[in-house]
Parts: sequence; C-alpha cells; structure tokens
Amino acid sequence: MTTILLCDDNAPLAEQYAYDLRRLGGYDVLTVASGALALETMATESVDCVVLDLEMPGLDGFGVLRAMRGRSIETPVIVYTGTGNFDRCVHAIKEGAYSFIDKAEPVERVVREIENAVERRRILDEVAVLRRYAADESALLGASPAMRALKDAIARVAPVPSAVLILGDSGSGKELVARDVHRLSAGAREPFVAVNCASLPEQLVESELFGHERGAFTGAATTRKGAFESAGRGTLFLDEIGELSAPAQAKLLRVLEERTVTRLGSNRPVPVPARVIAATNRDLDVEAREGRFRRDLFFRINVHTLHVPPLRDRLSDVPELVAHLLSVTCERFGFRVKRVSPEALGVLMAYDWHLNNVRELRNAVERMIIASDGDVIGSEHVPSEIRDEAVGRAPSGAGGAKTFVELKAEAERQIIVAALERHEWHITRTAQDLGLADHASLLKIMRRHRISRD
Repeated sequence: MTTILLCDDNAPLAEQYAYDLRRLGGYDVLTVASGALALETMATESVDCVVLDLEMPGLDGFGVLRAMRGRSIETPVIVYTGTGNFDRCVHAIKEGAYSFIDKAEPVERVVREIENAVERRRILDEVAVLRRYAADESALLGASPAMRALKDAIARVAPVPSAVLILGDSGSGKELVARDVHRLSAGAREPFVAVNCASLPEQLVESELFGHERGAFTGAATTRKGAFESAGRGTLFLDEIGELSAPAQAKLLRVLEERTVTRLGSNRPVPVPARVIAATNRDLDVEAREGRFRRDLFFRINVHTLHVPPLRDRLSDVPELVAHLLSVTCERFGFRVKRVSPEALGVLMAYDWHLNNVRELRNAVERMIIASDGDVIGSEHVPSEIRDEAVGRAPSGAGGAKTFVELKAEAERQIIVAALERHEWHITRTAQDLGLADHASLLKIMRRHRISRD
C-alpha cells in the first residue's frame, strides 16, 4: 500500500484531505502539523510521497525541502498552497519539489499527481538499476545452443506467476536470468527486489525479509519495510537461498504458504503478492535429503527450474561476451575501445572458466585492457594463469552430462566462430580455410548456429 505523508498546520483541513485521499486513492495517510514533525516522520516511517504545505510557522515547506536535500531524502514532494501565490510554488519546484497544486483543486487531481510522482520515482529507481546491470557482465549474451535453450525456457516460464528456482555455478549470471524472467512477466512494471541470503547476518534475516517497526529491537530507529513488502506485486529474488539457516527457512516457508508477513514488533499481517524467484549453486535435493534444507520449502520454491549453463559449456559465446565487456569496460575507464587479436580469443576459448564463469571472464578482460598499451590485445596480454591452463585443455563438456548432439553442436559452433575470428570475418577466406565447397556452405552453417558478427 502506498503511504502518503500530509504536512499542514491547519488540522481540520489536513484531516479532511487525509480522509479524501484514503477514500479516493486507497492510500495509507499520515498527518503532521509542522515541518519538524514531517522530517521526523520521514526518518521513522516508510513514506512514498509527501504532500507539503508551504506556509507554516516555524520550519516552513521551503525549509523542509532544503532539509530533505541536505539529508539525501529522495521521496517525491507535492507542495500545495491556499494563498494563490504560484511564484512561491515555482520556487519550491526549484528547491526539489515534484509539482504543486492549489488547495481548492479537486482531490481527484491530487490523487493523479500523487500517482504520477510515485510512478516517476519508481521509474528513476528502475532506470538506475537497469543502467548498472546494462553495463555489467551481461551473462545472457550469446546464441550458443545452451543459451538458446535457456532463453526459450525463460520465455515459457516468465508469464506463469509461479515460483522459479534458478540453478547454476557461481558467476554464471543467475540474477540476470531472474531479471529476464521479471522483464518478461506480467508484473514487469512492478519492483524487482534482490536479496543475497548469504550476506544476511542471522540476527537480521527477519528484519531484511519481513521488515520491522520502530523500537522492535536495539538499533531499530525507524520503521522499515522488508523485502517482501518492497517487492509489492513485482518479483522478490532470493539469491543463494541454500545459505539460509533452519529457523529462517521455517519462517520463509510460512510466508510463502500464507502470502502475508508480519513486521517485527507488529501484530498486523500484511499481504505480500510478490512472485518469488530463488537461486542457488547448491544441489538442494541433496541438501534436503541430508537434512540441511527443508524439503517442504524445496518443493514450495521448485515449481519451475531454470538451469544456467556454465561458460565452459558455451565457449563459442566467448567472442561476443569479450566484445561487450571490452566496450563497457573501456567506456568506464575512459579508454579508446580496443580489440582482441584472434590468437588471444583462441586462448580465451580454450580455457574452461571454472573459477567464476562470466565474472571471471570480466575480470580477465579488465586485466588485459590494463596490460596492453596499444589498440590490440594480444595473447601475451592474457593473464598467465589462463594461458597456462588453456594449453592442452580437454574438449568442451568432456566431463559434463550433456548429450552427444549438444556437444557436437557446441563444438561445431566453436570451430566456426574461431575460424571467422582468425580471418576477421571474411566469409570466403574462412570457407576456404575450413575446406568447405564455397562461401554459401559456410553461410548456411552460420545461419543454423545463429552466428553473426552483429
């Protein structure tokens, strides 16, 4: 539920406004009579939007706006006035307010302004997150058979609002898969909230997931929504769920069964309709059989399963990943974009990336950029431990559980991509090098494997 803070020293008017906002907008409305109380409330309550009177004794609306900016409080503010002096409202916009209204205007318009302000704040938060992830290692790049199978599975699962369990090695891109499921779901415009269960201190698990009231425990100076509430009707991503302790697993199971949470220090249950996506690099079936993970919780989160392939099973995607990582890393460093020589790409494609998958590749690319002085990154710039292990490496997937057809398709794709890189994507020369009849034969194979320089 959206929480509105209404700040006005005219108590009767404030109460009437609050009543109308609750009736027409369905909001939870808090009212205060001074600027000082408004700031105190924002420090102790989770507020989604502020409706602020400009003309108040003591700390007026302008003082509140300046204090919010000084404290980096980004809650949207709508100022309203009964004096008709809109020059002051324009000045309030310059001080950071989202918009302004007249107290005589219909409450329906106020509701629309609040909805617009809350939506704008949500979009700004979402854009910030998307920018961060767009510039990251983007583990979902690639058109290898393994990645095509994963993307097809995501497209099938995303529209169904059931729980999803994502399995994959560390660094393989499980959170990016979860974000893709969210992006393709019916709740794509709702929040996506990610929680790393492995990093949660045992004493704060309940607070982080379910929220707490002010004074619920030592150090709880403000009321705080938990991850379930923050996700709303969107998606809650529980990364490394296998790291949760037994008591935390029991509490999580109850929330998933009842679809409500109760904040610490409160006895009021709050509905939580968010879709839950969990991820782990553990075998939870084995963990459940050996008593380290609750079997009933395992069945609750394992409605749909997505397997993220490790990079060693899709080495033909390495050139595309390297090109992306080169571009974003050089831009971040302020460097002119470099290119990787075919010899260096050959070394990178001969390594199995067993330590940390795409995250390990990202770190290697960053080191190669720093190590090379010119515009071309050669094999001598590849980190020595990767060069040493790449020599004499077993064929891709040799020890995996992939089928013969899958292994053959990936091996063929690797051969074609590596040959294209060696000949700078000159189709005729590549076809001749591979002993094919003509360039049309190579183009046919490229279409089958969805290989293109773009």
